[in-house]
Amino acid sequence: MNESLAGMRPAHAPGRAASRRRPWRALLGAAAVWAIAAAPAAAVGLSAAEAAELARQESPTLRALQAGMAGSTLAQSAAAALPDPRLLVGVDNIPIDGPDRYSLTRDPGTMQRLGVMQEMPNRAKREARLQLAQARTERDRLQLAAAELVVRREALRAWVAVYYAQQRLAWLDRLQHENAMLQQTLPPRIAAGQSPAAELTMARQEALAIADRHDELARDLAKARATLRRLIGVRADEPLAGEPPALAVDAAAVRARLHEHTELAPYDALLTMGQAEIGESESETRGDWAWEVVYARRANYDDMVSFQLSFDLPLRQSERQAPQIAARRKELERIDAEREDTTRRHAEEVEAQLAELQALDAQAERLQRHGLPLADERVALTLASFEAGRSELASVLAARSNVLELRLRALALDAERTDLRVRLNTLIAEQTP
Repeated sequence: MNESLAGMRPAHAPGRAASRRRPWRALLGAAAVWAIAAAPAAAVGLSAAEAAELARQESPTLRALQAGMAGSTLAQSAAAALPDPRLLVGVDNIPIDGPDRYSLTRDPGTMQRLGVMQEMPNRAKREARLQLAQARTERDRLQLAAAELVVRREALRAWVAVYYAQQRLAWLDRLQHENAMLQQTLPPRIAAGQSPAAELTMARQEALAIADRHDELARDLAKARATLRRLIGVRADEPLAGEPPALAVDAAAVRARLHEHTELAPYDALLTMGQAEIGESESETRGDWAWEVVYARRANYDDMVSFQLSFDLPLRQSERQAPQIAARRKELERIDAEREDTTRRHAEEVEAQLAELQALDAQAERLQRHGLPLADERVALTLASFEAGRSELASVLAARSNVLELRLRALALDAERTDLRVRLNTLIAEQTP
């Protein structure tokens, strides 16, 4: 097309219709070429899968959750362990009056004591504490899995946004170049009396509109790059490689596995934690016990050893243990209700996304099957009318602008559909692409 426009010599053309035919046939050919999206350069760059993996590696949120899970895992072994023993050191019966006052050795009643005491929580309490630690580790693991999925999902969505922003900008660049070639072609035609001067003004007005649109698309691309850079770092500035992930969506399967939604998984661990906390509170009604061994010395007497057992007496259960147990049961009800609310919210979101995807698929198919061919046909008809002298350049420019808008709309539909497919395929950790 560019060679045809650049090589026109209107001053030597045999007639107005003939001189118009060559450049505008070239423009028609260009409109037909628009049916194929500009393919990215075959250079090594950043693929969608690499972006998702980089986001997982670079995320500070994931590092924080990994540290938390490692900590809760290490704490499991200590959950059911006995408390540290206590060392007992003391002196009994120190005289504070008389000739032996403050002496630790002269009064036969003064006794030096050294012993050890070990508290013994009841078995139910220790088992509940172990279950609580295990449930806390499981909760941290599931939260980490959910966060990893979210990070990978957002990286894929950002990559897709950059990809389609580049595609839309490429289409506009093509139109901008064609408009520049048109403006170079019109002055000699106007000078030869083959085109009115107003056609050059219209071409310049179209150039201004294209420039405004170019700025908007460049802004969208910069925003998408910024989002990708936040997720993966400096590699976000590399050229993209490959195509967007080809993901199929089975609506029935998505609905059937909604209960496995990654963001719902931690609630099972939270409920287990709640049950363990109830068990720990109930164990308080049984009381703990402790044993103590003491070695004692007295001047001029034999050494002695004492042994002692002590027991908790939970006599005021209605004031202490019962309210704690009731409070923990209410917390369990809160967690269960929150899980139900989250399940319903996710079900609503999934249904909305499936409906949106169905509508977008129908629109995209209609556009590809009917909308774009009709737009190309309109360009051909207006161009033929222009060549025959029955219409002005404005009708051709309007038809060409309509083709551009439809091409951009097709790319926007593809971007939305791909984004929805990424979201619907990253609801469950095992489905991560």
